Amino acid sequence: MRTPENSADLVAAEDVLLFANAAITATGQREFRSGALDQQLSLDFLHAYIRVNYRRLYAASLALDINDHNAARIVLGLLETAGEASAEERRTEGRLIAARLARLPPQRVYRLFGEVRRAGINNRRTRAIMRDWLAARPDLGHDAVKYRSGVKTAARHVHLRCPQGAEPLAEVGAFLFRPGKLPRYEHPLLDAWRRAHYEQGAVAELPFTVAEGFAARHGMKRETFLKRAAPRMTRLERLRTHAVAQRPDVDLAVMPLTRLALYVLALPFEQRAARRAELTGALRTAARRAAGRHAGSWGRVHAVLDDSFSSSGSGQKRRRPLAVALACHHLLEVLAAPGAYRGLWTSGRGDALLVRPWGPTPLGMRVLDALEPGPGGAAPDRLVIVSDGWDNAPAGLAGEVLRVWRARLDPGRRTAVVHVNPVYDADGFDVRRLAAGVPTAGIRDAEDLPALVEIARFAEGRTGAAELHAYLDRRVALFLGEDDREEEKETVS
Repeated sequence: MRTPENSADLVAAEDVLLFANAAITATGQREFRSGALDQQLSLDFLHAYIRVNYRRLYAASLALDINDHNAARIVLGLLETAGEASAEERRTEGRLIAARLARLPPQRVYRLFGEVRRAGINNRRTRAIMRDWLAARPDLGHDAVKYRSGVKTAARHVHLRCPQGAEPLAEVGAFLFRPGKLPRYEHPLLDAWRRAHYEQGAVAELPFTVAEGFAARHGMKRETFLKRAAPRMTRLERLRTHAVAQRPDVDLAVMPLTRLALYVLALPFEQRAARRAELTGALRTAARRAAGRHAGSWGRVHAVLDDSFSSSGSGQKRRRPLAVALACHHLLEVLAAPGAYRGLWTSGRGDALLVRPWGPTPLGMRVLDALEPGPGGAAPDRLVIVSDGWDNAPAGLAGEVLRVWRARLDPGRRTAVVHVNPVYDADGFDVRRLAAGVPTAGIRDAEDLPALVEIARFAEGRTGAAELHAYLDRRVALFLGEDDREEEKETVS
């Protein structure tokens, strides 16, 4: 029998894993089976519960692969309740917040600063964090043009000093707070913004999102504008505009794996078939890049991939679950030993490039197929299930198959089973699970799969709370110790 202390540690570990799954998958947006309000209320409760009861672990979540929405919410919660933390906790939280802000897209950070101002959080530590982040921006003039209202709000809140004269910061101050006072700006983007009001040629010099408004004002043709603006587009902007226009002349080689899968699924079947070699090659290249040092290290891998109708997602997250499954399919092929991967779609479809959301979710039948021995009569070393967990053809079969398999056929756990779920279940405050004995982790981007499999083992019940806390401490140390980090997501390619 567990002692009371061990029971409390176990509950704490389960709560932290539950929150980690939510922070990875949930974004407060509508899902296939729950509305946006349900998602938001569920997240509100979880954030408050974990912050109040496990503040240190709540802050440590910033070092995990959580999504940007929840990272910003954690930062806001920690800043808003700084009085509840000890001096040592505030120091650690400050470092974690600064490190996480440096990794967030700038538009997300400026939106967060707006929420900080509206919440009336104006203590010295908060102002210092905001000032340090603004000081570290590579080009505040670029930000002033592209995120004007965000920069203006942040500058007001921290009382940013903008001296008079010709200094760069003085020009930014004049641009934000005294527009029209200077006849021209030394900073090329600030001056391009000034000239774009009356000079059509200056429009192409501006960031794409700003230039769109000026292009409409000048009545520029869309095709002409896109051609001129292409050199200044970010990779994501280029992908979006070309996907809308259904034009194939976009460089797919540099796209992240899950983003690339979303792009592929947005194409009509005819284009996918016509561009099969290009699209498949790009997906495999992105998968090899995502696998990194893990490539070929997972042995024999069988996967069950959900392409049922619910994988269509929602209007806000269109085809997101199916894109994660498609990306995982290609990533698992790279992670497995050469020639030792087998992927099974719930629809029975064999062509991964032409998958579409269709039909029920017969996970149980596909799990039975996946557990069949491969060539040579050997069972798989790993079974990975990528699904929202709504096993309904027949209901509950997958959980029963996995229970019997583990209890009767594989008590020695020769086959490692893990379920990754891309959909947050607002009613259950977690991602939906197939069976109690199957480790389940939330997933948003397929690129995080190797790290999430490591987290999922804590949910299996074979490791204790001490191991989980040690793992979190290692992640925090690694997170704070990284000096060389990738530039923000919205830099111009």
